[in-house]
Amino acid sequence: MNNSFLKDYYSTLRDYFLSGGKRIRPLLCIATYNAFKDKPDNKIVMPSVGTEFLHNASLIHDDIIDKDDFRRGKPSFHHRFRKYHEKYNLKKMVAEDYGTNIGIIGGDTAFFMGLEAYLFNDFDKNLNLKAIEYYEQVFKEISDGVLIEVDMVNKKSLNIQDYIEMIALKTGALIEKSILIGANYAEVDKKYYKQLSIYGINLGIIFQIIDDILGTFGDEKVTGKPTDGDIREGKKTCLLIEAYNKLDNGKKNRLTELIEKQNMSNEDVQDVKKLFQEAEVISSCKNLANNYFREAKDNLSKLEPAINQSELEFFKNILKFVNEREF
Repeated sequence: MNNSFLKDYYSTLRDYFLSGGKRIRPLLCIATYNAFKDKPDNKIVMPSVGTEFLHNASLIHDDIIDKDDFRRGKPSFHHRFRKYHEKYNLKKMVAEDYGTNIGIIGGDTAFFMGLEAYLFNDFDKNLNLKAIEYYEQVFKEISDGVLIEVDMVNKKSLNIQDYIEMIALKTGALIEKSILIGANYAEVDKKYYKQLSIYGINLGIIFQIIDDILGTFGDEKVTGKPTDGDIREGKKTCLLIEAYNKLDNGKKNRLTELIEKQNMSNEDVQDVKKLFQEAEVISSCKNLANNYFREAKDNLSKLEPAINQSELEFFKNILKFVNEREF
């Protein structure tokens, strides 16, 4: 590769991929594959990587939509190229537009790089075609989830089920498909797919509920993200929906007045947090997550006779980790 900008672009993309993250999706893909095999097999590692590339593709685009400058405590991908613009004093485009444009392409690049994991590996082509089908399907599901989320910002009346539908697509679907891709390569009996799907989607729902809590009440030094972003964007998180459901009309109107402000002050953000605390939304949202935790655990117990003990422990531990995490 001789073009200097392409070298910078792919180097930045690599650094972004390696800048942190829990790698839950590829780990679940590998664990599911090995759960149904007599012994571990490393050839599943290559296709498992595809799910992480798709996850990062969605994060790059998500940060553009949300105008988030940081991810995992480091600059988001589009923000890195905004800084690149400023560093080289580029004249023809404003820095914000430049970063956004390169970020859109970066997300697209990550998506297609992830697809290569199902084209170049040691598995049968029919298994690869099925994995690609899952990959395509979940890309659409994530997109649908983001579209619902964007539309929800403008909705006046929402219930918690609207929120669950959105996060089941935006977050749950990729976790579910990571598991099903592993099951596909292990050629698992279809009778186990229902339990695997429920476990995966519920794991994603729990992940997002806890993410919403940490996004407003977490420790920024631990989470790597500011705790005012969701509030300033007026995101319909489980916290906001629960607050609307539990506050009296006067406080509900005050909450609406604050959330609908175009430019919220730091004091406004703190007032929203106080209203959340008055409504005890952390407790009710954690209770909501616990409901999905129990359902995931019940479905995992139904799989227990069919899967290896080591992977069973992994599935139990990651479920517990996601439900109790602080970052």
